[in-house]
Amino acid sequence: MNIRYSHPFVIAVVLWGVLWPTPLGAQTQADSTALTIYSTARPGAIPPELYRPIAGSGEHVARLIGRIPGYAIVKQERSIDLAKGRSAIRFTDVAAQIDPTTVSFASLTDPAGTHVLEQNFEFDLVSTQKLMQRYLDRQITVEQIQGDKVATFTGTLLSTAGGLVLKETDGGVQVISGYSNVRFPELPGGLITKPTLVWDVYTQKPGQHRTRVTYETKAITWWTDYNVIFTEGKDANSGVLDVGAWVSIINQSGATYPDAKLKLIAGDVHRAPKPERRVARKMYAAEAMGAPMDGGFEEKAFFEYHLYTLGRPTTLPDNSTKQIELFPTARNVPCEKVLVYYGLGYRYRPYGSPMTDRNFGIQSNKKVDIYLRFKNEKEIGMGMPLPSGRIRVSQLDPADESLEFIGEDKIDHTPKDEEVLIKLGSAFDVVGERKQIDFRVDSRRDWMDETIEIKVRNHKDEPIKVIVKENLYRWVNWKITDSTHRHEKIDSRTIHFPIEVAKDGEVTIRYTVHYSW
Repeated sequence: MNIRYSHPFVIAVVLWGVLWPTPLGAQTQADSTALTIYSTARPGAIPPELYRPIAGSGEHVARLIGRIPGYAIVKQERSIDLAKGRSAIRFTDVAAQIDPTTVSFASLTDPAGTHVLEQNFEFDLVSTQKLMQRYLDRQITVEQIQGDKVATFTGTLLSTAGGLVLKETDGGVQVISGYSNVRFPELPGGLITKPTLVWDVYTQKPGQHRTRVTYETKAITWWTDYNVIFTEGKDANSGVLDVGAWVSIINQSGATYPDAKLKLIAGDVHRAPKPERRVARKMYAAEAMGAPMDGGFEEKAFFEYHLYTLGRPTTLPDNSTKQIELFPTARNVPCEKVLVYYGLGYRYRPYGSPMTDRNFGIQSNKKVDIYLRFKNEKEIGMGMPLPSGRIRVSQLDPADESLEFIGEDKIDHTPKDEEVLIKLGSAFDVVGERKQIDFRVDSRRDWMDETIEIKVRNHKDEPIKVIVKENLYRWVNWKITDSTHRHEKIDSRTIHFPIEVAKDGEVTIRYTVHYSW
């Protein structure tokens, strides 16, 4: 037996005399495409690796695609020639991430007399490995570069493990561990170059039909990024905002949508957990934003959600991230800077029994948080429904007229006339301190008293307003029996002390709460 080994080289595959699948039904290019995208993305939660094309194959790519939290309903209209009776229609250029169970085909020309008898989704796409597997025990031609020459080997492919094993015409066996080209006489049956929908259609009316195909695809999503510029007002607690909004769209669905009519749904649309089938969609309600500028987005009510329609066609290439302006920048929106001191050193949560341990909750947090607050109302230049998204806030440095980043937050879907609260960070020159002064408990009479002292110090050269937030976490039945300052009851276990602290000043709050059960 004659066995020869060759050296590795660049791998390429060439089809020799390829016989491509013949279309089963005459089909023109897509006349129109409409896309409605639904997002389940948490604001700011899309990892950077999903912004770029997902290369490779297998489980790794499947996991990444599965992390794109959204889906789209694709609607395409095409003109197709149908013969009378039964005919097979092959529909290419569909998304590789299609859910085949959601596909529908309809003739707009003769809806009553045209029916789909069978429907198939073919996705066994051609690849180097699949071609090799299909040509086991069949003849192929392999080319290999040896110095400045190209050597050609023809034989029956016996194996692809660890290189190509060929049985030559003289009975010898050759192992080629590296090659530059492989030539196949034809494309094996069953392999296709694009995901394809195939219908077995019956019609009573022959000729050209206007058809509509609708399906759902995953691996496509959208979210909103808000770019905000803050300008300080006349005092430390006021200012104005310039609010701009951009829609970001990731398309990893495996298809390009040229000149598509684009719609975006904002709202929490319920999905059946399993199986993943498209359910009746709800959309939401509010006043329209008015006519879109330069073909921009127009918002309108749709069921209980909001529908944003782009006023011009747009192309969404596969493996791409696109940004489109959601609405023109709203300028000089009045806002309030809010400082909040929450002295508890842990995240508050309610308990099912009285918390009588005196050492619980005495840890102190010293940081004072900074918020910007404005009302989403028409009178101040806003008043449009705001989809959930990430808000990035910058401020102009007058020294060199440059914008400097000062913080970011995320908002949920916010209708008009509701308040928007943006957390930016913690104040540098304002410090808080919280401590327990006294604690008494009587287990026989089922009561306890706790006295808390809170200090807020202002090291700025101007007075500030601060909201001191307290959670009465020890039990549900409580009463403030003594307090140095006025408080506001926010809910059943939360109170606020609104205070004003002079420049380089300090304010001390002391209150006693009585719990009973």
